[in-house]
Amino acid sequence: MANQLDFNATRRGFLGLAAGSAALAAGGGAVQAQRVATSARIAIVGAGAGGTAIANRLANRLDGATITIIDGRQQHWYQPGFTLIAAGLKPAKYSVSRTAEWLPEGVEWVPEFATEIDPEANVVTTASGRRVAYDYLIVASGLTLDWDAIEGFNLDMVGQNGVTAHYAGPQYAELSWRELDRFVERGGVGLFGRPATEMKCAGAPLKITFLADDIARRRGTRDQIEVIYNAQNQSLFGLPIVHHKVRQLFDERDITARYDHVLKAVDGQRKIATYATPNGDVETAYDFINVIPPQRAPQVVRDSGLSWADRWVDQGWIEVDMETLRHLRYPNVFGVGDINGVPKGKTAASAKFHQPVVEDHLVSEIAGREATKTFSGYTSCPLITRVGRAMLIEFDYNNNLVPSFPGIIAPLEELWISWLMKEIALKPTYNAMLRGLA
Repeated sequence: MANQLDFNATRRGFLGLAAGSAALAAGGGAVQAQRVATSARIAIVGAGAGGTAIANRLANRLDGATITIIDGRQQHWYQPGFTLIAAGLKPAKYSVSRTAEWLPEGVEWVPEFATEIDPEANVVTTASGRRVAYDYLIVASGLTLDWDAIEGFNLDMVGQNGVTAHYAGPQYAELSWRELDRFVERGGVGLFGRPATEMKCAGAPLKITFLADDIARRRGTRDQIEVIYNAQNQSLFGLPIVHHKVRQLFDERDITARYDHVLKAVDGQRKIATYATPNGDVETAYDFINVIPPQRAPQVVRDSGLSWADRWVDQGWIEVDMETLRHLRYPNVFGVGDINGVPKGKTAASAKFHQPVVEDHLVSEIAGREATKTFSGYTSCPLITRVGRAMLIEFDYNNNLVPSFPGIIAPLEELWISWLMKEIALKPTYNAMLRGLA
């Protein structure tokens, strides 16, 4: 049997790569519409994937607009690559570029963080006190990883004594790989799981769990490790059909699933993790732990009055219409990316599908015509199940599977094509999105 890691060019591989690129690009392609003349002032908070992409798209569509993007981050992180780094498949630099290289000409970048958003006065204030007035505001701030919510934990622990945290950034993902490498060699108990809040790329905790299992099997040390996945509720995945598939794979691979276990504390000295459960706290000794904290809107957004008052009150996602992504109380405000308070959509693929919707509604209003585009809740998760295999899970608000290529990519099958989409095709498509071309 040919080695499953043999990625030499084959007809199947070529077709799979092409399909992957097309799937990610579908529905949000390059804008060819006529430019619209305007003197509108547009402020964009956040220069991550969502903010950079919409800045490029609007720069292509609007003639005369003042577009200002506000973000203090000098580095741009390709976050879909973090799991690959944490599994030793890519170096940290794979996910790192410069914010400046993605921003279009004619757009002003204020390299500071926003400290206040006032939707009543239509002003964003930056760390230096600069006030950026706007006619339209796009909130693309992403989310905040609430590490302080895990008692006893801090990022200085990562890369020591079995502690990992690949969500924290490329360097932390690389440190996480070093600990995973040691774990599969030395053996012991490995703890994985996810927080109880909404989160970006909710499939990523499952991916690193499957990869740890697969790496140990390849090394012949699987019988020396115990793999435990702690689900935050009674489900391993938000879609019931995918939950059952994952549970089946867990059973086949001797991965233990514990339900209603939410990480509460980490004792790095004693190597004990504490989980909150319906029956009280449970302590579990570990040799390896992957820490993923609760995730919330940045404080500047939570203080702005843009958040939902009766939903996700502990998290602060902004109150937008789930189809138009326009704010329900401030119609000159739109959301792009993870910050949106909608039932689905905290993935890079979702952010890509936000772009044409927000662009259409904003530009149409400026041009004095009706907008037509809506967001269906499209979410895509190339769910890695082993090195060289993945399931491409695509779904909408109604939990319907919406495969881009029925008959070519079966959503619940572990396929090399789906792996290629994650490992090879996704990044070029992501980069095209940043440029406003996909």
